[in-house]
Amino acid sequence: MKLLIVWPEFALCAGVIAAAGSRLSRYGDVIADKTGLSGSLVGLVLLATVTSLPELITGLASVALVGAPDIAVGNVLGACVMNLGMIVVLDFLHREESVYTRASHGHILSAAFGIMLLGFVALNLLLAGRGIRLAVGSVGLYSPLIVALYLFALRVVYNHERRQTEQFIEELAERYPDLTLRQAAIRYALAASVVIGAALWLPFVARRLAAAMHWNETFVGTLFVSLATTLPEIAVTVAALRLGALDMAIGNLFGSNLFNLAILAVDDAFFLEGPLLSHVSQAHALSALSGIIMTGLAIVGLLYRPRGRVLGTVGWVSVMLAWIWFSNAYILYRHGS
Repeated sequence: MKLLIVWPEFALCAGVIAAAGSRLSRYGDVIADKTGLSGSLVGLVLLATVTSLPELITGLASVALVGAPDIAVGNVLGACVMNLGMIVVLDFLHREESVYTRASHGHILSAAFGIMLLGFVALNLLLAGRGIRLAVGSVGLYSPLIVALYLFALRVVYNHERRQTEQFIEELAERYPDLTLRQAAIRYALAASVVIGAALWLPFVARRLAAAMHWNETFVGTLFVSLATTLPEIAVTVAALRLGALDMAIGNLFGSNLFNLAILAVDDAFFLEGPLLSHVSQAHALSALSGIIMTGLAIVGLLYRPRGRVLGTVGWVSVMLAWIWFSNAYILYRHGS
């Protein structure tokens, strides 16, 4: 009986996040353009916050309201792996040629910062598993370092990709020529309130789902919760591809990963039993390491630029990305507790 309730409840929650999150992203783009923020670092911060708002709110609810740190960490790291898996979808949808032959080398910069942050998180997860707690009170020493590295990466990537970002935002803004700033702000606030409500609800549903299915919370957070919270990013990425903005579609994925990892520091600050990484399963290190391998594969694809496709579907890099994603999910399902 519980399964007949919890699965529709999860599907409804994910659907609400997807629908409201897509509108949230659109109105955020309009606000950035009409206020002149599209040409500044603040504009990039606004857009990154918009697309990652479900991850942020779900993480805070998981640690502060539900007391489920494994769902919070699994959501963040699972979202990173999910974003990298989206490159496979882009490669399949981009039928003209492989995405690796068309994408800019500039993405390697944000991908490299992603590897650094993922490696840093994996290191601290392994240290915590060995009983080494580096913290001041309930906050891990890694949290301010994560924030500092994220801000540095944001500044460097912003300076490198400024022209492409401004062009993409202008393209999206042109799709809403009849919207005023006031209308966009009101609709943005309404969509944000819906996303926040659904994201607050999601951890409670996820915990009941884990109990009903007899699954560990690490697996549920990494696979199901991360899928629900990345739906707005998936929508924005596919929309960018349809606009012909392949570089921004891929850039959105790497950029979202950077912001998602910074969310761990926020979750750590609100987890009063902390430090956060000392109270979660070491199995999360598998997701972090999978993210590192997948990001490395993406860099290989961007540098080597393979043109062939396997059975006319996707390139061999995408095949390996998909294999690692499924392997990560399976191992967490079997050994994630």
